[in-house]
Amino acid sequence: MKIKGKICLNYKNKDSARLVYDSLEIDNKNFVESELKDNEIIYKINSNTLGSFLSTADDLIASEIVVEKIIKKTQK
Repeated sequence: MKIKGKICLNYKNKDSARLVYDSLEIDNKNFVESELKDNEIIYKINSNTLGSFLSTADDLIASEIVVEKIIKKTQK
């Protein structure tokens, strides 16, 4: 079975999107296809099992949350 999904994240500006994209890109190589478009990051996940798909999506979202918290703390 092939499982495919797409996660789109929108940010207030291009700089924030670029910061998140650059921060997560190293971890995502070979696992998630990513694309940066202006203030949006598009992640495409492809997997052979539901468990693997859910783990990848969960790791991606958890990592994004950490980066987002860091951005908010440093912009104060």
